[in-house]
Amino acid sequence: MTLTFASSAAARPVWLASKDDWASLRESLPQAARDFATAAKFEAAAGKLLLLPGVDGVGGAVFGLGGEPGRDPFLPGQLATLLPAGDWAFANDAPRPALAALAFLLSSYRFGRYKATAGDAPRLVCPQGVDAARVESLANAVCFGRDLINTPANDMGPQALHDAARDLAAAHGARLAATVGDALQAENFPLIHAVGKASSQAPRLVEFVWGADGAPKVTLVGKGVCFDTGGLDIKPSPAMLLMKKDMGGAATALACARMIMEAQLPVRLRVILPIVENAVSGDAFRPGDIYRSRKGLTVEIGNTDAEGRLILADALALADEDAPDLLFDFATLTGAARVALGPDLPPFYCADDALAADIAALGFGENDPVWRLPLWDPYDKLLDGKISDLNNAPAGPFAGSITAALFLRRFVSRARAWIHFDVYGWSPSARPGRPEGGEIQAARMVFALVEKRLRDGALAAAAQS
Repeated sequence: MTLTFASSAAARPVWLASKDDWASLRESLPQAARDFATAAKFEAAAGKLLLLPGVDGVGGAVFGLGGEPGRDPFLPGQLATLLPAGDWAFANDAPRPALAALAFLLSSYRFGRYKATAGDAPRLVCPQGVDAARVESLANAVCFGRDLINTPANDMGPQALHDAARDLAAAHGARLAATVGDALQAENFPLIHAVGKASSQAPRLVEFVWGADGAPKVTLVGKGVCFDTGGLDIKPSPAMLLMKKDMGGAATALACARMIMEAQLPVRLRVILPIVENAVSGDAFRPGDIYRSRKGLTVEIGNTDAEGRLILADALALADEDAPDLLFDFATLTGAARVALGPDLPPFYCADDALAADIAALGFGENDPVWRLPLWDPYDKLLDGKISDLNNAPAGPFAGSITAALFLRRFVSRARAWIHFDVYGWSPSARPGRPEGGEIQAARMVFALVEKRLRDGALAAAAQS
């Protein structure tokens, strides 16, 4: 679906009322609306909606923002699920109007590929002073990624994800290449081949490049495991139920790439997607197998359900050969990250303190939050293999997200900055701006970070150094 703002000049008003300003706001309402709100004992509690009578039925509405501490800047997005159909406009200033408008669009998302969605829905007039085209672009890029994650694996296997990347690249004039099946062995992507060879759909590495060759290099790598059985270390049935979302890293990279290309940011963008299905068959890779990676490091398979870091290792090694100025990877990588921070706050790993501070600040500023965890060097030795350079799944129950990040770090040496995001890619329950289902996390923040570093000259300086 395409999300757009309304352009109607006859939109009905919706007032946004905090507990602190409700008394004065109520006095400014038309007499009939004021009397109705008083009789209804409306108190501006967070998320509460009061429809106001008009000549032809509903004439307007008041929406409660609650108190200031802990207020979600996406809260006005809930209006997209509460208001009657028709065009609406904020009648007073939203606390953060661009985020409020974005949240309304994001809350309007429906995944309708397999089931008809409801008919007419409310639409919002873009608030004055907000860049409507920019907000629509961000919202539609996020929803493009949500569609990819929400599509089940029978319709979003390796070929379909490949096709989605191809279509996005073609729409923006990017140059795409793909290495498929046994060609992965010939082109030195042995880990991607090993993980994906058991599936009836061939594993592949898909990449595209957009922008001028002399521009600052920004590279996005996304884990594209279209379904994860766990391999021979097979997952229990309940753990497989959401495994269609294990390509959420690739969906995030594609959503972020779409934002960058639609905004025409002056970068040389490279997107690299290792795409596989981790299936079970006679050709499946096994615990105890050892493979030599693209970087030359040998990796023993401690657990076939730790497959994401394997395909990322080859993809990151490829990305690193180009010495990008900014190298980001996105992956639905570990359950340990969810235990530590829950589904809504992805951890990230970055060795550059100043860059990490920018990431954290922009995450909260864009309401696309992330939280830094350490690349804790003393744990690095846990990865050492006994008869190989590395083991992909160190024994022991602790620090699983950190050791996964340390594993990936072994494959990055030339990039000027590398940032790893251990995303969840899913909203377990609906919240304002975030319907239940597939979710794109960290992409808007990364887009804002690239914009900021271009604006302040940090990215250009890095490219020239």
